[in-house]
Amino acid sequence: MIKEYHRIINLNKILEHKSLFLFGPRQTGKSTLLTKNYPSARYYNLLEAPVFRDLSSHPEYLRQWITPQDKLVIVDEVQKLPSLLNEVQRALELNPNIRFMLTGSSVRKLTRGGVNLLAGRLWTAHLHPLVSPELDYARLNDRINHGSLPAIIDSPMPYEDLKAYVGTYLHEEIRAEGLSRSIENFSRFLTVAGLCNGQLVNFTKVGSDAQVPGRTVREYFQILKDTLLVHEISPFQKTKKRKPVATSKYYFFDVGVANYLMSRKNIMEGSAEYGQALEHLVLLEIKAYLDYSRNDTPLSFWRSQSQFEVDCVLGDSVAIEIKSSSNITSYDLKGLRALSEELPLKRKIVVGLTPMSRITEDKIEIIPITDFLKQLWAGKFSY
Repeated sequence: MIKEYHRIINLNKILEHKSLFLFGPRQTGKSTLLTKNYPSARYYNLLEAPVFRDLSSHPEYLRQWITPQDKLVIVDEVQKLPSLLNEVQRALELNPNIRFMLTGSSVRKLTRGGVNLLAGRLWTAHLHPLVSPELDYARLNDRINHGSLPAIIDSPMPYEDLKAYVGTYLHEEIRAEGLSRSIENFSRFLTVAGLCNGQLVNFTKVGSDAQVPGRTVREYFQILKDTLLVHEISPFQKTKKRKPVATSKYYFFDVGVANYLMSRKNIMEGSAEYGQALEHLVLLEIKAYLDYSRNDTPLSFWRSQSQFEVDCVLGDSVAIEIKSSSNITSYDLKGLRALSEELPLKRKIVVGLTPMSRITEDKIEIIPITDFLKQLWAGKFSY
């Protein structure tokens, strides 16, 4: 039985003002969250064959089934029937007080082909895998090895479940929706993309490794973004003294999924893989915090062409470097110091496995990872 976690995303605050799209990758817990928190809502799950059959042949049923007593209508996996958005619009015009919550694990069919996206009528929220406050800031090594999907973090066989997850993604999101003409090509690309997790991506090189053209690689990365499997992190480019790179990084939405694609198991503290996974995990926490707090501060990274680098830049005022060492040395601070020569940063932070916080003479804060995560979710880095 899958353990139930208290999710901290605040959908009620949005519903006070607007209907909403709730997007999130498969198995992040959208359906569980909604059925638990909104038991009295009228609920349609388009993964259920009878519901899909009725609404695909008669979209108007969506409106006709609503009663005056209904305050909230949930349509799960709405990307399966984008035409339902026309019925949602009509229902909102007839009854402005009703609220709709439309969930999806892909935005591809909702952003292509002239689909009615109900501009201005619905806000958007994103559900992420489990985050630190939902896990009481514990289980760091579990998450570094197995990720944070609710059904997998507690699994007795997490690697097998991650294998099944990737297989389901390929079948449901790629083959079933016709997003790629060749599932074999896309499968090879997905493995190579896993090896590029958190790295600067050269589309031509990835294409060569995956045996597909570079232009196809660009399209495939867009599919990963549209099906919510990766986040694109853009480079910070406001430095002048040191010329920045212009290439994005791509991070998979879950550390465990990335580990599976890279064939990484039993990641041990002190290894290079541990450092990569820790950086990945912290960046995902920051991304989730920004989404849940509805904070539109840009999230980027900085790398100069002379190889100075900072893992995370929030807006242009907070710079964060992530290290898996318990002994942070002057060498680990070079990127932050280089960036601070170009920007009047409000905070310069190193997150690491150090046992205690300290501040250097030039105001660089060195913070243990758990303390950093608690400060993050308390809003201490929002400017």
